Amino acid sequence: QVQLVESGGGLVQPGGSLRLSCAASGFTFSGNWMYWVRQAPGKGLEWVSAMYTGGYNTYYADSVKGRFAISTESSKSALFLQINSLKTEETALYYCARSGNGYQYDDWGQGTQVTVSS
Repeated sequence: QVQLVESGGGLVQPGGSLRLSCAASGFTFSGNWMYWVRQAPGKGLEWVSAMYTGGYNTYYADSVKGRFAISTESSKSALFLQINSLKTEETALYYCARSGNGYQYDDWGQGTQVTVSS
């Protein structure tokens, strides 16, 4: 029943920006941990950002602090990630994920590809 559908990825030059979207359905949006996680080519999953939708607490990996911003439009059950000043090494498949308890990832989207290249 739970569905997470990412969009907004694309090809950008180094230093460019993108706004990623995650459309959520099949669960009550409020009261969940929502995450953005990425996987670069040949590498493992890397947690990027998180938001608790009960109180809108936000968290970021050190590597993206000051450049990325997670946000929601709760009335639309939507999660966003504004990504600025992109670096070439941040080329990755970016996933939206959900956890009901904060201890594990319960649901994943299909991912949206972000390619940073000149």
